[in-house]
Amino acid sequence: MKKHIKSIKKGIALFAILALSTNCSEDILDQVNPNVITPASFWNTADDANKGIYGAYSPFTHIWYYTRFEVFISDYRDDVVNGYNTSERTAVGYFSGTSDSNATFWCWQAMYQGVTRANEVIANVPKIDMDTTLRDNITGEGYFIRAFNYFNLVNNWLNIPLITTPIGEIENPSLIEQANPADVWAQIESDLKEAQSLLPTSWPDSEAGRVTSGAATGMLGKVYLYQGKYAEAKAEFLKIMDGRYQLMDNYAANFSEEFENNAESLFEIQLIADGNGGWGGDGPGRGKGAAFQPDIAPRGFTNQNGMRINNWVLDLYKDEQTINNEMDPRAYATLFWNGTETTNYEGEVLESRTYKNQSYTDAGYPSTANDVFANKFLDWKFNGHTDSQNPGAWHGSGNNLRILRYADVLLMFAEAEFQLNGSTVAALKAINDVRERADMPPHTSITMQDIEDERVKELSLERTRYFDLLRWGKVKSRIVDNPQFKSESAGTTAYKPGREYIAIPQNEIDSNPNFEQNPGY
Repeated sequence: MKKHIKSIKKGIALFAILALSTNCSEDILDQVNPNVITPASFWNTADDANKGIYGAYSPFTHIWYYTRFEVFISDYRDDVVNGYNTSERTAVGYFSGTSDSNATFWCWQAMYQGVTRANEVIANVPKIDMDTTLRDNITGEGYFIRAFNYFNLVNNWLNIPLITTPIGEIENPSLIEQANPADVWAQIESDLKEAQSLLPTSWPDSEAGRVTSGAATGMLGKVYLYQGKYAEAKAEFLKIMDGRYQLMDNYAANFSEEFENNAESLFEIQLIADGNGGWGGDGPGRGKGAAFQPDIAPRGFTNQNGMRINNWVLDLYKDEQTINNEMDPRAYATLFWNGTETTNYEGEVLESRTYKNQSYTDAGYPSTANDVFANKFLDWKFNGHTDSQNPGAWHGSGNNLRILRYADVLLMFAEAEFQLNGSTVAALKAINDVRERADMPPHTSITMQDIEDERVKELSLERTRYFDLLRWGKVKSRIVDNPQFKSESAGTTAYKPGREYIAIPQNEIDSNPNFEQNPGY
């Protein structure tokens, strides 16, 4: 897939294509430019279908989306991350986001860019005379990409327009109405079911990273879980708890470029450190690396404002020990802190380390300091980062961003089963499988709090925590009522009911009389 992402940057025609006017069609001077690509001239061959689907994936690697800005509307909003300073990047996290903020609009735009391109694929690829299986696979990818973007949109903004046809077929796009969120969720479910039926179980190694039927099934289970449809969620998760995915022996392997697209991964964003950099979109010559790394790197290792981790997270890891009476090994892959703890795990002696293999005091922090920083996805050990001034430079790492892992599936299954039947053998097995990989002792019974805590220890900094709190109805109790979690910016006094969701971008409000702003703004 990474090879194909590179090819996307070398001139794929994308889909903001307007038809030429034909009002003066009889005028001899009104000629069609044969060099202009239109929907009618583009969607004709298998090569066009492949280019089209690569274009639909491409917004994921826009700097406005997963290569950078999405982190500000996910991890920066939760109770784990305490973002430094007040800016449009941290504002959503302390409930002070505004409708005219670039950070608000950019993520919205990149997500709808993915929807628009997926709509073109879904509408046009089935009409192409090509290999039937490949045609179905590509169409299934379109359904998945559309569903996935709508999942992000409805969870972030709630009251959004639902567009399922090519934009050129809509008579007046400026009059589109916001949909009932229930209708958006129903469309996501429908799209993922279509994707399930059309996608392959796997792709050749040369196409690694393209979504599969397993990814669609995992996402469908997640969609059901988010809506409290526990029986449906459980049924979907069981389908992929059949041995096709396995937990990696080493937890840290899920966050290194060395082990991308591994046996535990259902879906990840394919990032590339190809020498391209700078600010830009998803076109040719633009950086496709992990530009969010400077936003999570420890203070002193980034030229961005950055953030720290709230200390309760480290305390949670310290609340219990492994079967060998040592610290949870997941802490070392996730956090960087002032401590001398060591853990023997998978043939290594783990210690708190960051760039240049430095300890807390080696990195220049006071020996009495207790600030905790992020470590997950920095991948400093594999990539050999040695520049202490700017090791996490924009696009400097090609480490993929994991979006859905099998460990998450197991924990979501445990939650669904617990909600249906309590602390059953099946729920215990699922959560204990995740704990066993980290050498943590098995639970003999569980509560919902145990599941929530396990999700923190397993999945922190993986773009899930805020949305867990949102679906559990705990944004106010966990974040608003604990202003110390946002003490490095502005606390939580800006909160108003409704600000659990982001403001609809002002340019959308201004250009469409049918749009209404979200409550609280």
